[in-house]
Amino acid sequence: MRNVISEKLSILNQSHLLRYIKELSAAEQEQLISQIETLDFSVLHETGADEKRGHIEPISALTLDEINKNREHYRKTGIEAIRNGKVGAVLLAGGQGSRLGFDKPKGMFNIGVNRELYIFECLIQNLLEVVKETGTWIPLFIMTSTDNDKDTREFLEQHNYFGYSSDNVMFFVQEQLPTVDLNGKLMLADKGSVSTAPNGNGGWYSSMVRSGVLKTLKKADIEWLNVFAVDNVLQKMADPCFIGAIIESGMQSGSKVVSKAAAEERVGVMCLEDGKPSIVEYYEMTDDMINMREADGTLSYNYGVILNYVFRIENLNRMLNAHLPLHRALKKVKCLDTETGNVIIPDEPNAYKFETLVLDMVKLQDSCLPYEVERSKEFAPVKNKDGVDSVDTARELLKLNGIEL
Repeated sequence: MRNVISEKLSILNQSHLLRYIKELSAAEQEQLISQIETLDFSVLHETGADEKRGHIEPISALTLDEINKNREHYRKTGIEAIRNGKVGAVLLAGGQGSRLGFDKPKGMFNIGVNRELYIFECLIQNLLEVVKETGTWIPLFIMTSTDNDKDTREFLEQHNYFGYSSDNVMFFVQEQLPTVDLNGKLMLADKGSVSTAPNGNGGWYSSMVRSGVLKTLKKADIEWLNVFAVDNVLQKMADPCFIGAIIESGMQSGSKVVSKAAAEERVGVMCLEDGKPSIVEYYEMTDDMINMREADGTLSYNYGVILNYVFRIENLNRMLNAHLPLHRALKKVKCLDTETGNVIIPDEPNAYKFETLVLDMVKLQDSCLPYEVERSKEFAPVKNKDGVDSVDTARELLKLNGIEL
């Protein structure tokens, strides 16, 4: 097997991955060969070129006024689906809190002031509200990464899952993709392992399937999955009204959205692309698109996504063989200098990480319901240590919603 791997790496001009293999123990050699054998070498052919977009036009949303008129009807439909075990929740929690100056899983960050209040705790308490409302435990699938899986499991166990039923919590680890240096070479993390990074939030379902969770979904007869991000402390998941509205609409998926705070707000917005649901990023929009308005004065491209989506499982299964585009990001990556054999911590970006994005999964749906929510009640992202979408802004929004800090 080692000779086969060596020949393959030679063809790909990646033989440096085996440069220090003779210095490794037999077990370490086997581990390195096994890792290389499973690497996704397709990243070597990714140029990071922008995907050509189709014809983009505005999309209408189910607005707050429309939702309020039918709230009880939607809520009843959603509660019935939850009580019948048709809904599961997927928490994307593979990231670290490095941008917050916190070297642990982001969900472990304490956002409290006068008491301990963790991001994980905020989310689980929000989900527990639905459990109390419906009288039903909702299966909660938590996506971790190879870097934070152990910490995440131990933390939640130590805190008794903040009151959630541990029997209804399942973990799965996000798949990894190799990193590539600026010269197109795969990188070593150390002499016995190749440098990899999580494959982005678009890889959540394929990671679930690879981990064997699909069997659990089938056995439980779950039909809908609500996927959401860890860094929004006001995130409401398995929301009966949201679930019910999607079911009543007959659409294949749904996305919670907020009205833009200003025309120039830097947020991806829902749109139609060649007649199908899609998301256009702020940097892809022309000035005309940014400022375009409807007859009532509302921005035409008004509905920003907050990474809270609902997908029908049968559609997700059909998408498994679809190719999600890889987005290339320039990052600083600790790695082995293969010339000296020393591990280096770069001061400047030195590598490309490759990620799939959940927004690209939306493009593969035939239909998606944009469902408007109040941003002051459901959108408090914790992305930065200071400034916009920071710890401080999230704390203010938590206090506004009556959460004791």
